[in-house]
Amino acid sequence: MNPYDADTHPGPNLVVEVLGVGDVSVHALAHGPEEPLHQAATRVIEAAAALDERHESVLDAVQRAQRLLEGTGRGEADRAQVSYALLQTALPDLGDGLAQQDRAYSQLVESLSAYRRLLSSPEPAQHASNKSHGPGQETRPHRDDDWAVAGERGLVALEVVAAGGVRFRRNAIGEDPYISRERAQWQDPAVVPQTVQRLVADGLLHQDITENVYRPGQLLSLTAQGEADLRHRTSNRHDRQPGEPMRSEH
Repeated sequence: MNPYDADTHPGPNLVVEVLGVGDVSVHALAHGPEEPLHQAATRVIEAAAALDERHESVLDAVQRAQRLLEGTGRGEADRAQVSYALLQTALPDLGDGLAQQDRAYSQLVESLSAYRRLLSSPEPAQHASNKSHGPGQETRPHRDDDWAVAGERGLVALEVVAAGGVRFRRNAIGEDPYISRERAQWQDPAVVPQTVQRLVADGLLHQDITENVYRPGQLLSLTAQGEADLRHRTSNRHDRQPGEPMRSEH
């Protein structure tokens, strides 16, 4: 179970969802001062804290705007005029806060992707870090999001993104992530945001962080690794005998 509430601590919440760790700390991510994994873990933690800070600022701005509108909701004409004047300043501040929060989220996604790539790298320093866990222990942190790419979920997501027009978006009020498609059809299988986040972290999908995550959303596309993985997965599916389970690449 994720110990961090997405409504109050979206940064650590995302780290736990993507990496499957029990808590967000350098010890949980790096298990020692070995380089460069220790630095990558530190960047993940700093990015998670920065996202929390921007999220709190946005909530404060929303609450200020709500207080300014209270008189208007009660039909108080004089107070409404003052509120509208103050909102001319409050609303741009809210827009700036949302943009900064979007950048903080994108930076966290980038740091998580870099950490995951380094974690699976066969560099000698990484092997030394893995050996420090002790004989017979896992060479990577336990993942709680393996369900997101279990079975054919990962393959389905890659196929849907390959078709084009798929965006990762967040609800501006509750911050809940969701996937939208420009050419959605009823027969299209559903893709959950956790699957997309896992594939982005694994380097199979590219998320265009230059676009606003709220509107229009950040366009998703296959990386070169994702294209190769899709071809491999599709080939495996075609080669399987009826009833044979799919061979997972993750």
